[in-house]
Amino acid sequence: MNKDNTVKYVNIDWKPDKSLKVPLYSQIVRYFSRKIESGDWVSGQFIPPQRKLAELFEVNRSTIWEAMQELAALGLTEGNYGKGTMIVNDAWEMLIAGSTLNWQSYIDKGNFRANVDYIRQINQLEYEEDIVRLGTGELSPKLAPRDALAQILTEAMDVELELNYPPPLGLPRLQQALCRYLEDEKGIKVKPSNILITSGALQALQLISVCIVPPNSVAFIESPSYIKSLNVFQSAGTVLESIPMDENGMMPWIISKRFDVGRAILYTIPTLQNPTGNVMSTERRDEILRYCRANRIPIIEDDVMGDLWFDERPPKPIKALDDYGSVIYIGSCSKAFSPGMRIGWVVGPESVIQRLADIKMQQDYGTSTLSQQVFARCLETGVYEEHLMKVRPALKRRRDLTLRILEKHFSDIAQWNEPAGSYYIWLRLNGSPSIRRIFEAALAEKILVNPGEMYDIRENYSLRISYVYEDEDVLERALIRLAEIIRETRG
Repeated sequence: MNKDNTVKYVNIDWKPDKSLKVPLYSQIVRYFSRKIESGDWVSGQFIPPQRKLAELFEVNRSTIWEAMQELAALGLTEGNYGKGTMIVNDAWEMLIAGSTLNWQSYIDKGNFRANVDYIRQINQLEYEEDIVRLGTGELSPKLAPRDALAQILTEAMDVELELNYPPPLGLPRLQQALCRYLEDEKGIKVKPSNILITSGALQALQLISVCIVPPNSVAFIESPSYIKSLNVFQSAGTVLESIPMDENGMMPWIISKRFDVGRAILYTIPTLQNPTGNVMSTERRDEILRYCRANRIPIIEDDVMGDLWFDERPPKPIKALDDYGSVIYIGSCSKAFSPGMRIGWVVGPESVIQRLADIKMQQDYGTSTLSQQVFARCLETGVYEEHLMKVRPALKRRRDLTLRILEKHFSDIAQWNEPAGSYYIWLRLNGSPSIRRIFEAALAEKILVNPGEMYDIRENYSLRISYVYEDEDVLERALIRLAEIIRETRG
């Protein structure tokens, strides 16, 4: 007997009503729920692929993605690897059970906020086949130090590797290597006891948000700012207050005086700011430090992009000017070297570092010892610096290519600055275009961009363009098409 392995999809004979005020994804969720509750669709049946659903419902892929996420959260569907999305709950099962467990009610009551829609979509779609990543904050695999890392891993096999849990602050070998690196390259003089090794810079921010920042605090951030694309501080009960920037950086005199001492922090990316690429002047760094000292506001300084300057070494970090322990400094090897190694670090007063380490041990019992040993050797042998000497010119070439394309194809629709390093160009669109329409129109052609709304509390008509991930020919074609899309959506 022949076994039929063909996937049997449910029959769909409906389309959402675009004239209603109800969001399209909500209409789709309601339709699926009713078909399941009525018994028309039962457990084990499959839903057509998202691309097909978008065609059937005549909506964007992003709308389908959002609907699928909600159906999964309701416990009605789940992914089946290799086949697609399957119905896992039906009317008969509901009748037997009496009622279904509403996982969504638990999810909604959790402390940690969900990402904004744009972020969730981007995180999912970046890894789909044929997607062109024009907004991603990740080094191209072709620019990664593969040969150097392979050599270091080969050499590591000839020595006795540390494979146990690391000490609470991290491996002493890496702490010591970072002490030398921070003093030589950043002008920051610290002891190993002032350094905590984390699983990337993001974990450092999460630890700070739950350990250092009291609930109902205010976090002063740049406008726009990378931190706005996360819910790290907001999930801890912190309110974000955006502070404008000029050509020298954040303007501290704009900060509202309406805050309680002990319930305010300032978060800044002074070097190659994300997403704008701005570099804060030495004078402004000193001004911010003096302002925060006078008002007893701790500073969280994020320097993950700081090694990716092109022509001129940027000013020293604010932490290098800090004689009173006012600044908590965050660094990482993710942007300049290897995101997959998940190595970051926090530099601060010993009391702060010990508290962060205690909470980190409760979360993951230490950052990967193998990654720590590999990156320590990269610092000790000069491999990290050699990589920077190679990757900076490669990134600069990509930046220059992007600037030429922008000048030729975007000069009448946008404005931008020439970044002195890093990954990004902050593309400020003229007028007040619909960023959502641009995002969805680009996505329909498999071009993924990062909308400026992700990085700002205020309305923002910008796009963060990344030139580091895609090959140069792909980058050029996608940017030219993006310019056409922007013009088309203006109608």
